[in-house]
Amino acid sequence: MTIFSLYIKRLCFIIYINNHDLGVIHIKRLTIITFILITGLILTIFFIKKADIPTNPMEEILKQEEVNMEKDLENEGEQEKEVVAVREDPVKEFLSEKLKKAVSFFFTQEIKVVTLGDSLTEGIGDETNNGGYVGILNDTINAEKHIVQFQNFAKRGSRSGQLLNRIEDEEVTVALEDADIILITIGANDIMQVFKENFTDLTLDKFTQEQIRYEQRLEMIFNELRDINEHGDIYLIGFYNPFKEYFADIEELEFIVDSWNQIGSDVTMRYDNVHYIPIKDMFDDPPVNYYSEDNFHPNHLGYKMIAERVLHYVMNEGERNATNE
Repeated sequence: MTIFSLYIKRLCFIIYINNHDLGVIHIKRLTIITFILITGLILTIFFIKKADIPTNPMEEILKQEEVNMEKDLENEGEQEKEVVAVREDPVKEFLSEKLKKAVSFFFTQEIKVVTLGDSLTEGIGDETNNGGYVGILNDTINAEKHIVQFQNFAKRGSRSGQLLNRIEDEEVTVALEDADIILITIGANDIMQVFKENFTDLTLDKFTQEQIRYEQRLEMIFNELRDINEHGDIYLIGFYNPFKEYFADIEELEFIVDSWNQIGSDVTMRYDNVHYIPIKDMFDDPPVNYYSEDNFHPNHLGYKMIAERVLHYVMNEGERNATNE
């Protein structure tokens, strides 16, 4: 007997045993209850049958394909971002395998590096605020193990005379005493000073006169460094033409920068364990922009190129020393 027939019989029984008014009330109540139960029963049967119907396998495949396509699009987007990043930074992996092996071979014990000079060593223009070539060297050499200590005393705008005074600072002197390697950039601001003092009457003779004094100050710097530290290797890093972007029409500037770099190279050859590192060639006709927004200092890519050049020279010198020993 069904639930529906049982409730019909109950309805008739209540009408029979009660008076008319009570019967009407019970009829209304039972009618509502019966309607709710019948509706619930029908809905239950409907959902049970729907659950028993097997899912269309093609529909499932299409849904899965849509999910896979969305994932593929996301992966392609990530790959495109990586490709763009590589194109924007063509020297991202700027160290060759040879240099990487050299780093792991030579820097096997704790070494102290002191850096001196001007904005080029301070890292001005590096949009990552990572300290220019010094910061890049630090990150590269100490990537797996911190074995090289860097102390940077460079100051923006420094000229050779100011560097000579800075070496006498107690903090700098103490650091230099134990330095194994000393890196220096100096000279560009000496040229800039000639510009400032003689802007309305610039002649090649003005630069030549100052160049003589620059050579004398360089000798004094190296003499002072050798008095403080007899064993450390000293590297004078040359400079590029920082005025090229602003005064490209003044051809004499190339000659001036080249001659001042030559003075730096000549002076280093007069001392033992003092070396010159040229960098101007990298900035003469770069494949991409190596200048920061001020068109005067290097950007991060430019500093990466300087870091590679410096590391290359230091490694070669270390290799020669190891061979001689």
